[in-house]
Amino acid sequence: MTIFTRIDHAAGAAKLGKALRPTVVLIFGNPNIGTLLMQSEQTVAIDLPLKLLAWEDEGGQVWIAYNEPGYLVKRHAITNRDPVVVKMRKAMSHFTAAATAE
Repeated sequence: MTIFTRIDHAAGAAKLGKALRPTVVLIFGNPNIGTLLMQSEQTVAIDLPLKLLAWEDEGGQVWIAYNEPGYLVKRHAITNRDPVVVKMRKAMSHFTAAATAE
């Protein structure tokens, strides 16, 4: 997977003199996988590349959220890419495990 960009919302808020707990979005993907989905339904491009949000809550707990690949194919009525969804789920699992490893 390629990380295309990292958006640090807290840093952006700080530039405006505003406080925001750590809030980061990573935008990443694999064009080989994403292209297969877009060949099935181009509207999925609005949800690609994949995004992962990491944020710290009021208690200092860090959370991660992302749109599950199965949701994306359902949202865009893609029915012929089950192996792609399996690969995406596996990649997201590895990615989040690496991000949360101590």
